[in-house]
Amino acid sequence: MSDRWRGIVAALLNPDLRAVLAEAIGATDLTASRRERATERLLDIGLLRASPDGVVFDEDFVRALLAEQPKTRPTGPERFLDGAGRIDRYPVQATERAELLRWVATRAFAPGDVLSESETNERLAPFTDDVALLRRHLVDAELLERTRSGSEYAPVELEVEEESRTRPAQSPEGRTSNHSPCLGSRPSPDDVPVSRRRTQGPT
Repeated sequence: MSDRWRGIVAALLNPDLRAVLAEAIGATDLTASRRERATERLLDIGLLRASPDGVVFDEDFVRALLAEQPKTRPTGPERFLDGAGRIDRYPVQATERAELLRWVATRAFAPGDVLSESETNERLAPFTDDVALLRRHLVDAELLERTRSGSEYAPVELEVEEESRTRPAQSPEGRTSNHSPCLGSRPSPDDVPVSRRRTQGPT
């Protein structure tokens, strides 16, 4: 609720302002059926409430309305998530789609991961119902790639802020990780992603 609307609603709590407003609006002759429908509507809205003395203005409802905190609008990739934090639609604009996919990649994968297709799908399942589509989008965006053997996936190395991680990453020194123990083993040459192998010189 904007400050202007809050001022209008707050004015309803002042009986003098309500009286002047009623005088300015002027009395209208209503048939019994129209008066009944209008009363029911105001009761449904909450501006009126039933009491032993009849229908009265509900000041408590107006106070509660003023006390409500405005909802904050999501920004960034969160705009494309549902209430459970899952993707409910993909952005049309390429830059926004890339931002959303990078957001997923930094939370689903850790540097050094080499995963089977089923393991990759398990990582992506918390973000979408259609893991195959999300996986293809990540590959197309060059955030995820197949190993040379074609049987596994690995994330393209990104600069990831630690606070955006949902679990600790497996380090090259073998520090503790929440990932499956098999992910900590040294991959065979065929399992090293092509882009990573291109950057390595002869040993």
